[in-house]
Amino acid sequence: MKPTLARGTRDFLPEEAARRTYIFSTIRTVFELFGFQPIETPAMENLSTLTGKYGEEGDRLIFKILNSGDFLKPIREQNISLENYQKALPELSEKALRYDLTVPFARVVAMHRDKITFPFKRYQIQPVWRADRPQKGRYREFYQCDADVVGSKSLLNEVDLIGIYDEVFYRFGLDVAIQINNRKILAGLAEVWGIAEKLTDFTIELDKLDKIGVSGVIDALKLQEIGDENLYNQLLLLMSKIDKEEQLFEQLAALFQTSKIGQEGLAEVRQLMQYVYSLTPLKRATLHFNITLARGLNYYTGTIIEVKAKDAQMGSIGGGGRYDDLTGIFGLPNMPGVGISFGADRIYDVLLEKSLFPENVLASPDVLFINFGEQEVTYCFEAASELRRLKLSVEIYPDAVKLGKQFAYADSKKIKWAISAGSHEIEKGIFILKNMKSGEQQEVDRNQLVQFFNK
Repeated sequence: MKPTLARGTRDFLPEEAARRTYIFSTIRTVFELFGFQPIETPAMENLSTLTGKYGEEGDRLIFKILNSGDFLKPIREQNISLENYQKALPELSEKALRYDLTVPFARVVAMHRDKITFPFKRYQIQPVWRADRPQKGRYREFYQCDADVVGSKSLLNEVDLIGIYDEVFYRFGLDVAIQINNRKILAGLAEVWGIAEKLTDFTIELDKLDKIGVSGVIDALKLQEIGDENLYNQLLLLMSKIDKEEQLFEQLAALFQTSKIGQEGLAEVRQLMQYVYSLTPLKRATLHFNITLARGLNYYTGTIIEVKAKDAQMGSIGGGGRYDDLTGIFGLPNMPGVGISFGADRIYDVLLEKSLFPENVLASPDVLFINFGEQEVTYCFEAASELRRLKLSVEIYPDAVKLGKQFAYADSKKIKWAISAGSHEIEKGIFILKNMKSGEQQEVDRNQLVQFFNK
């Protein structure tokens, strides 16, 4: 049978794996530069931990794991039908693959609160799974690289997180646009327009503005009977000022005269932008207010952040926000939090598209010892160990095959030096060193080999 991969998953050969390591190590370095510390959580979570945290669409995309053993035995007969399968789910599946890293992190904080010093700054780099339709930049298994702060309401946390985005993409040499909004602004709009009970549906449609335009959004709202002509007219007015930040802020201030939550959201956005411009000038990123940004996750309560690469055919490559009541569902109320995530797989595609990976991202071995036979290999082993103590990457070819094949192997792996010794060289106590780039050869005394490479 021909081997295949599950849809939406991928293998990574050495060069690809090395590029991914470069992405992860760069992000990890910047996380630690800002004082974040690592944690890890299991790939599986209880299904009850995950459901109800990502909205209806997110719940559908959670990969459920069938219970072990005879999983059909406990299911009531009336639930074994296409119409009633949702009722049967809790009996079929008690566990699921994690959908993101934020909800498991909230569980960790609630479970281990006595072992944590607050504010707690953690980062996590692990895979997540979503039962989504695979397409370019969207996979069923992918890595997230998250940084979160819990135990503080200060907007300075958001400033740090925006600074992390800027620093990481500066190191990648990638120009990005960081967009921000605030969930309170969206709630304020819903309040003044009399659609507070339909806030989630409203934000889902508003978030599609980039794809379907303002007329498409209004048509979608009309179809769902969300709002009235007053809403549609004011939405058109707001969208006409979307590229004129100060005018948009003034228009929102006028709208929010009767909405306290809207006023709070607007004040937070303006304060955050002022902090960023005055405290941490951006190196490579640009910062924009985007009133349509919603991110689609129900647990956000304040700031919303999204990052897109400029001049690249790719969606979001990072995002996050404030979730001041997420841990409350796990029995730990009044624990403010804010976090961001890097979409490592999408970042990989963008860096590849723009040829931004370092040329030497896949480290080549420094030395290959040629294999002429058992006696010669025995002579080489001690020298190989000495060179490894110098932190050199050293291989000994495992088989005594033709010399051309061994040199071809060295060329294919871009090995810098080939070292050989036959019976004649062993008798003289020397090695023959060949520079694989220039082709030059020289004799080096066995006792001077370490000194040669030390230079």
